[in-house]
Amino acid sequence: MQLMLLCAVCLLPGSRALPLLQETADMSEQHWKKAQDYLERFYSLDSKTREANSLEDKLKEMQKFFGLPITGILNSQMIKLMQRPRCGVPDVAKYSLFPGGSKWTSKEVTYRIVSYTRDLPHIRVDQLVAKAFNMWSKEIPLRFKRVRWGTADIMIGFARGAHGDFYPFDGPGNTLAHAFAPGSGLGGDAHFDEDERWSDDTGLGINFLFVATHELGHSLGLHHSSDPNDVMYPTYGYGDAQDFKLSQGDIKAIQEIYGKKNNSTNF
Repeated sequence: MQLMLLCAVCLLPGSRALPLLQETADMSEQHWKKAQDYLERFYSLDSKTREANSLEDKLKEMQKFFGLPITGILNSQMIKLMQRPRCGVPDVAKYSLFPGGSKWTSKEVTYRIVSYTRDLPHIRVDQLVAKAFNMWSKEIPLRFKRVRWGTADIMIGFARGAHGDFYPFDGPGNTLAHAFAPGSGLGGDAHFDEDERWSDDTGLGINFLFVATHELGHSLGLHHSSDPNDVMYPTYGYGDAQDFKLSQGDIKAIQEIYGKKNNSTNF
């Protein structure tokens, strides 16, 4: 089963090339360790070579993705970006192990919520998951059906730390959730870090609807977007819950996979 995720890798020790880059960027060793970890998880930095030119190339790749000046130098702006809560899926599609053209072939996709957060009533989680699915289903010819037992196409749940998929969560902050590409086994499944403070509002924690809609986009086959206006942008945004909706970029991307919904079709 091909996954959308790269596993988190431990922090690297310093290399001979590192001090030169540190002097150039005026960054501390702690900042560089944070950057190495981030680039390994989300930009496939080779943990074995640890070459200065490899670090520079990956910094440029990250800068290009986020629309920053492409210098290959670590700076405070990038450090702040790396510290933002985000999705655990890599940002560059060719490093995500995402199978080309991966999609659900059935017109009806089942889902099951197998575990809940303590932060929200179960019924509220059910409502928000249904709302997230509805945002996508309004744009494509797929129907999502909830099942309450057995194995569904998309299994949804909350967990802490290691939770059986080789992609352990990292505690409060940083990685909020991750999801797998459509397919068998873990395919399509979406996992949320129970160490976060989940909310159905903004300003009181992490808005579950925002994150669920994003992760279910991955469950349907979408990669990350570099447009901060898109739901599929990798870092968490503190927007207005009342105005939350898919962007035109999100809609175009999902319709490229599944086509447009025929409103005359009766689901």
